[in-house]
Amino acid sequence: MTASDTHRTIEAVWRIEAARLIAGLAGLVRDVGLAEELAQDALVAALEQWPESGVPRNPGAWLMTVSKRRAIDLIRRNERLQRNLVELGHRIDLEDELPEIDEIEDDLLRLVFTACHPALSMEARVALTLRVLGGLTTDEIARAFLVSEPTVAQRVVRAKRTLADKGIPFEVPQGAELAGRLSSVLEVIYLIFNEGYSATAGDDWMRPALCDDALRLGRVLAGLMPKEPEVHGLVALMEIQASRSAARVGPSGEPILLLEQNRARWDRLLIGRGLAALDLAESLSGAPGPYALQAAIAACHARAVNPDDTDWERIASLYESLARLSRSPVVELNRAVALSMAYGPAAGLELLDQIVDEPSLKGYHLLPSVRGDLLVKLGRTEEARAEFERAAGLTRNSRERVLLEDRAAACRPSTA
Repeated sequence: MTASDTHRTIEAVWRIEAARLIAGLAGLVRDVGLAEELAQDALVAALEQWPESGVPRNPGAWLMTVSKRRAIDLIRRNERLQRNLVELGHRIDLEDELPEIDEIEDDLLRLVFTACHPALSMEARVALTLRVLGGLTTDEIARAFLVSEPTVAQRVVRAKRTLADKGIPFEVPQGAELAGRLSSVLEVIYLIFNEGYSATAGDDWMRPALCDDALRLGRVLAGLMPKEPEVHGLVALMEIQASRSAARVGPSGEPILLLEQNRARWDRLLIGRGLAALDLAESLSGAPGPYALQAAIAACHARAVNPDDTDWERIASLYESLARLSRSPVVELNRAVALSMAYGPAAGLELLDQIVDEPSLKGYHLLPSVRGDLLVKLGRTEEARAEFERAAGLTRNSRERVLLEDRAAACRPSTA
């Protein structure tokens, strides 16, 4: 194996093992920032040693052993961490080669809740989650979200400092606090997925790598919390949405809208996984939560072989249930689309006009985009053109802007 082959192997191992490694170390030193530094030290050691010695049979165990030994040395030198060690003495014997797998899984769950703690801003939660759980570099995160690398690095550093300064416990919350904290975790993962699925800015309609990262995090969380229905609901939603990825983009990268997609290109394996996760979510809860409801909506599309087979009445009903839970203008916007498909464009426009002045939707480009679509169906093309032009001016995604400008142009009267 050449040195370059070894480096590629190390990168792959790191992407797979980083979260478990940092989680295990954070369980020991009770400091996420320090845990990542120790893990990075082990990565540097691998980069130095593996090209000469070869990749070990169990690379994850090798990284854990090296980083754990460095943690032990640090603890022995550091009076503050020595006190932590005394407190943790009943949990772990530092002379053991490795913690038990179950213990690492417990620490991984603690790391998930720590990285997504509500004490951090959403931007910080996303950056820290992708960094310590997704194994992404600051450069990769910066390119995904179209911000500078120093900005991402600063967010990660500030997040770690906030966790340390506020003394955020490295633990899974219990009782009533769990629901609120779990909601934050799911929100972070879904935000990462959505940024990959429909990029808010830039030249690409999709960033599939972010979808993959979010799916991986969701599947890990489902394995760690198998009795939580909303975790499975979110996984179901992401699996089904991700199944459409190949059909959502044309040969030149242009967006292809849902009803115009070639459904033969939808990934049936992902759909099957999503439907199974949805069944599990519904079996664990009598009343589905927001993610399970959204997954049920996605399932209606997935089950329709042709667009005309779509059960729009059920989708409209599901959106009504979702609206009662979330009280979100964006949900009402989507419900308006479903109503228009089930009962005609006038029904959708009636609901849309009730939320058109909603302050939270003032800069949301999909509001005029949807309104333009309904106006076209009603034959009010001049009004529709104005809406599409307004939507094009609001979006920050260049691919979407071209699509909206083309729709506006199609509404202009012919000059023949």
